[in-house]
Amino acid sequence: MNRYTSAESTGERDFIPFARPSIGEEEEQAVLEVLRSGWLTTAGRAKEFESDFAAYTGAPHALAVNSATGGLHLALEALGISSGDRVITTPYTFTATAEVVRYLGAHPLFVDIDPHNMTIDPRQVEKALKDSAGYRPSPTSRGVKAIIPVHLGGYPCEMEELKGIAAKHDLKVVEDAAHAFPVRTDAGYLGCLSDVGVFSFYATKTITTGEGGMVVTEDPDIAARIRIMRLHGIDREVWNRYTSNRAAWRYDVVAPGFKYNMPDMAAALGIVQLRKAEDFLRQRRRIASRYLEAFEGVDFLKVPANSPSHGWHLFILRLDLEKLSIGRDQYIQELRNRGIGTSVHYIPLHLMSYYQRSYNLKPDDFPEALRAYKEALSLPIYPGLRETELHRVIDAVLEVGKKYCRGGQGG
Repeated sequence: MNRYTSAESTGERDFIPFARPSIGEEEEQAVLEVLRSGWLTTAGRAKEFESDFAAYTGAPHALAVNSATGGLHLALEALGISSGDRVITTPYTFTATAEVVRYLGAHPLFVDIDPHNMTIDPRQVEKALKDSAGYRPSPTSRGVKAIIPVHLGGYPCEMEELKGIAAKHDLKVVEDAAHAFPVRTDAGYLGCLSDVGVFSFYATKTITTGEGGMVVTEDPDIAARIRIMRLHGIDREVWNRYTSNRAAWRYDVVAPGFKYNMPDMAAALGIVQLRKAEDFLRQRRRIASRYLEAFEGVDFLKVPANSPSHGWHLFILRLDLEKLSIGRDQYIQELRNRGIGTSVHYIPLHLMSYYQRSYNLKPDDFPEALRAYKEALSLPIYPGLRETELHRVIDAVLEVGKKYCRGGQGG
């Protein structure tokens, strides 16, 4: 019998949210210092955060932005992606990964996921490149120019294979590393293994600035382009304009840029959170190991793929629906009735009306993504999740499954 099936009841019945940010007095003090400084937008704290992040990851260039979405947009623009180009990515991701392709008038070319780890399948990438000669989503469509792999939940994509494919076909690679900080592999940190990497510091991410992101690259030309384009295409950064001896009002607009800069209040949070990143990762991995131990071998559950380099931003548990008399949605509701918050990662993009309509996509076009979606639910996994809460989550998952397991008790 699994040792978690009879954990002692604590009597605690407060709702356990799916996600909870880990913010302490150090973060509060850092933000308060910015508020009292009189300078609230992008300035010295943003520069400091960039410098600290570059030193942490070893990336030659780190550029703070107001969101990972903005970072992905800037990355593709800096790589020259433009109208009619195609960019390969997975439908099993948040919409930001694909929508930024559309910002530039380019077209996402979706490929299915590896059923083992739910990240983009290099074999499907190869197939898409082979088949793409006849794929023309619009009369102005051109060739495939880039790949955006997504390190889903912090699990590393097969980067060596993907980079080999990219080199063979002269493609750029932009890592969507929104879930992947601070995951180190033998080759280096995820997000730092390609032409450009983009991290997210959204409220639920492994470290947070509330809203925000970071773009990293080794290429000084890409970095220079992003630095200009993230703030209106102006040739001088705002902090420099107000601290330089050169007239503050004099600047040039060298390109029609965007408004993607990170303010100092967000950066102040990031500086403190960065110092805690390794501890946060240890806590996530500890919780993941407890879940894996509890759910391994339970016949109505499918545990996620594990890896020494897994960042465990998400713990995506899959249900063996053939063993259950209820579907995923009712399972989630049963957990909620027991005070457990969950989420679903993700509703595949090829099920979304915009992408269906724009590219004539059908649910069965990507069967592995569709199957994963129907089976998947994400459990709470964040620093500060108390032992009593962890036991409650495990007990609830097992209790619901046993209640609805076909043919009697599962386990």
